Amino acid sequence: MAGLLEKVLHKSKSRSPQELVLKTDNSIKKLSLNCSDHQVEDVARNLALMKVVFFGEGDVEPSKEHAIELARQACRSNFLSQVVQKLALLDFESRKDAAQVCGAIVRMEAQGEYPGVRYVHEHPEIVPTLFAGYDNPAIALNCGSMLRDCIRDESIARLVLEGPLFAEFFHKVEVTNFEVASDAFTTFKDLLTRHKALVVNFLMTRYEEFFQQYSKLLESSNYVTRRQSLKLLGELLLDRANVKVMMRYVSDAYNLRQMMLLLKDSSRSIQFEAFHVFKVFVANPNKPKPIVEILTGNQEKLLKYLTNFHTDKDDEQFKEEKVVIIKEIQALRPPTPTLPQ
Repeated sequence: MAGLLEKVLHKSKSRSPQELVLKTDNSIKKLSLNCSDHQVEDVARNLALMKVVFFGEGDVEPSKEHAIELARQACRSNFLSQVVQKLALLDFESRKDAAQVCGAIVRMEAQGEYPGVRYVHEHPEIVPTLFAGYDNPAIALNCGSMLRDCIRDESIARLVLEGPLFAEFFHKVEVTNFEVASDAFTTFKDLLTRHKALVVNFLMTRYEEFFQQYSKLLESSNYVTRRQSLKLLGELLLDRANVKVMMRYVSDAYNLRQMMLLLKDSSRSIQFEAFHVFKVFVANPNKPKPIVEILTGNQEKLLKYLTNFHTDKDDEQFKEEKVVIIKEIQALRPPTPTLPQ
């Protein structure tokens, strides 16, 4: 069987990865709002050929050596920037191919180096341009995919977390287009869960700013936003890497009140996710006085509510946790009043 690269180069009438990249780059440069169907098809054909090099085709497996060389050549040209800037001019299938090819380039390792990551750092307009793609539903999911490939690298993720773009995610996850909002939330979640040491430092450094914005997501009028945000919050707080963040969060009376309200949300799914955050407040062995006061002040109501809470749920771990939480609340006593000096 002929080698994969030979097959691809034969199809493209090129003689090297450099020529394949150059041909693709040149075809993308010619794209404009008034370009011909032939020009769009030319780009589509070249992107499809590059995709074959990275991912193979049919029963033909990709060659790592050929893929690395193609990635290197792409990073020596203006290919990535061209694709990101002109993504909206491509047809539907070509956008998907472009997203996969660009993702492969950014992820590609070559002798301990990542030429695609270096390229993104050297072209700081790429990440903001991808983020701005969320404003165009036609390319939003493709841009989201490429953005997530970029933030797989910790150094790029740090730029997003610590830069002005991160604050914009709190708005993007609430846009009216469901698919766009869901994709933006997926990227948002990746930023907050993939690089644990980076994230815990970010959350501790920007704690007040972050949770002030995050609490608004928990109060969103959008059901999906509330549920996704609540579920992610539970994952963040219960991650051992974030124990310092968790202790600070469950020591705040405002957060407890918010979670108690969510426990009584009209949605059973949100109630259930809220329980997994509420239980951390109750299980904390070092509850601050304001937390104890709220729990004991609502002790009777909480016990009655939790006793009948999701009794039909077939989840043994949940049932065990609920028993423990109920016992913990039953054992609580109001804090001793502080005597005047």
